[in-house]
Amino acid sequence: MTLRCAILDDYQGVSLQLADWDALAGQVDVTVHREHIDNQDQLVHTLKDQQIVVIMRERTPFRADLLHRLPHLKLLITSGMRNASIDLTAAAQRGITVCGTASTSTPPAELTWALILGLARHLVTENNAFRTGGPWQSTVGTGLAGKTLGLIGFGKIGIQVARVARAFDMHVTAWSANLTADRTDPEDVRLVSKEQLLTGSDIVSVHIVLSDRTRGLIGAGELALMRPGALLINTSRAAVVDQHALVEALRAHQIGGAGLDVYDQEPLPAGHPLRTLPNVLATPHLGYVTDGNYRTYFREAVENIQAFIAGTPTRTLT
Repeated sequence: MTLRCAILDDYQGVSLQLADWDALAGQVDVTVHREHIDNQDQLVHTLKDQQIVVIMRERTPFRADLLHRLPHLKLLITSGMRNASIDLTAAAQRGITVCGTASTSTPPAELTWALILGLARHLVTENNAFRTGGPWQSTVGTGLAGKTLGLIGFGKIGIQVARVARAFDMHVTAWSANLTADRTDPEDVRLVSKEQLLTGSDIVSVHIVLSDRTRGLIGAGELALMRPGALLINTSRAAVVDQHALVEALRAHQIGGAGLDVYDQEPLPAGHPLRTLPNVLATPHLGYVTDGNYRTYFREAVENIQAFIAGTPTRTLT
């Protein structure tokens, strides 16, 4: 019996090029979907006959109600070894094997600095003017040396961001609920309270896992504590920051600007204010989107399918 496999949300159309899917020839028929399917009924219609689905991060959530409507699904593969948008309990109850892949944390740390530098030096404004015959130098950039970077969260990504900041001769502070000086001191990072971090930072960057405890962690009150010219960077999870409060703070120029890569709804609707606010530098969730990560994701997805067919599932999450 030939199994049917759907690859979802391959926005760039590269999945088949970055792994040896021919290794599954004769065993698996693969269909690639480049366009995001937001409507659940349409998604069910698309996947109703598929035994295998490969998803990219959290682009398409697989909650219990969706899993219940996919009676033929046997194997769900996600990029990365953690995906909060999959109901693992419901999958296990339905006998669906969920597998992940390896991933590296360096790309989101790199993108964090692209957003910081882009905002600090007004790169989009100046580049647009350069290409359209606009004014030659219209902005005054913000230097980073001597400024303070505050990190909300200090895991693998936060540590990498801190090391770059130190290379720029910045001061670095960090906070999370259970963070201790044993972790920050070796990186020449000062452990502070959340309030101290918000009031004392020129740039605040979010690198914390989304949970019930961190959802809405930065709301209107926290944004009000930030310096008027401070920048907020979020390449972690949108829901850590209250999106409505952020939009209002940006509209009122309560903070200097925001560099964003994550959103409550993805793709972000065309009319959303974050698409038009002049003090926002935004990217469409590119944090993990690099050639190295993608090669790992799709190569290991093929390996996961092979292992599943052989009866020895690997990298299992259920």
